[in-house]
Amino acid sequence: MWHDRAFVTYWLGSSVSVAGSWITYAVLPILVYQLTGSAFQTSLVAALEVLPYLIFGLPAGALADRLDRRRLMISCDVINALVIASIPLAHALGVLTLPHVYVAAFLAASAFVWFDAANFGALPALVGKDRLVAAQSAVWSSWTAIGIIAPSLGGLLAATVGAAPTLTVDALSYVVSAVALLLVARPFSLQEASGAQVPAIVAPLARMRAEIAEGLSFLWRERIVRTLTLLGFGVAFSGGAVFGLTVVYAVEALALPQDDGRIGLLFSAGAAGSLAASLLLPRLTRRLPAARITLIGLPFDFVLILAVAAAPGLLVALALLFLWNAVHLLIILNGIALRQLVTPDRLQGRVNTTARMIAWGGTPFGAIVAGVLTEFVGVRAALALAAVAVGTSATAAWFSPLRESVPIAEP
Repeated sequence: MWHDRAFVTYWLGSSVSVAGSWITYAVLPILVYQLTGSAFQTSLVAALEVLPYLIFGLPAGALADRLDRRRLMISCDVINALVIASIPLAHALGVLTLPHVYVAAFLAASAFVWFDAANFGALPALVGKDRLVAAQSAVWSSWTAIGIIAPSLGGLLAATVGAAPTLTVDALSYVVSAVALLLVARPFSLQEASGAQVPAIVAPLARMRAEIAEGLSFLWRERIVRTLTLLGFGVAFSGGAVFGLTVVYAVEALALPQDDGRIGLLFSAGAAGSLAASLLLPRLTRRLPAARITLIGLPFDFVLILAVAAAPGLLVALALLFLWNAVHLLIILNGIALRQLVTPDRLQGRVNTTARMIAWGGTPFGAIVAGVLTEFVGVRAALALAAVAVGTSATAAWFSPLRESVPIAEP
């Protein structure tokens, strides 16, 4: 993949953007917790970062298959740069408020939905389905390697220059991503590559409904994809609890100060686990059916969340978060790669955003429920209770058609 100039340009821009996003991922909940001291209000950040998928997932998927994918992705990068930059700007002017932070988190996540819908189809078109798993592995390996360093850097910057000013880094990273996308010298869709005319941007409402229905119908007919999507709700619910309470967990369970730079290490440990997953996935897919990987991974996801909840100190927590994130992301990446392999190019945006909308739909619920539980039973018990969701998915998986082989769809 590293000899493919178009892919490398895409990779460079996305890697810089991911570095900024990792910093924001660690710093934004720190900022909210410093402003409120509330587990529930901090967990709302994680909810707001996923909620837009439930609202915009279906239309975004349909429109992404009609729009110029490159232009849509660049537009989303520009919007996110402006939205994220508004937080440090408001802080510098002394007018930053909690609602401002929430609105910015929601708007940035909304722009990501549309970017993601286009990106789902862009990468298979950019590299070809025969190199898709290798490209996914290369992208995720670099992203997660960056994620090992960036959250710790974000925690350090938040402890020195302040949480709000640190977000400037993310705003600038979106600008770099937009420029890189402009420079990719290859079409982002098979229609564009073949010279076929891209459908009109504006479609009648009836046609839009029909296109959304076509994506839903394809997802429902593919039994393995449908099963993984439904089971993904439980995975996302428990994951939302862990992600939404990471900062609260660090302060209340591990007794770290709110401005302790070591809080970023918890995010870095998770990123290191994600790196391990992205490197392991290509090897596993050569030895095991894709569905079997998820079947094995789900019980481990459940057990490791319980272990994280009971961790006695920082070092043990870091090790367990590494292991949990490795298993958690392995399940997610495996599902994404499978969907992209079986989905025709013309349906990539609709099918993948719909599947992610359903699967990720558990994340905001998990974050909010865990935040509320923490106020009553404490963060450790809240995490343990949230693990029941992925435990339910693990149990249901044994009675599902996950042992079937998966054919690759024609473009």
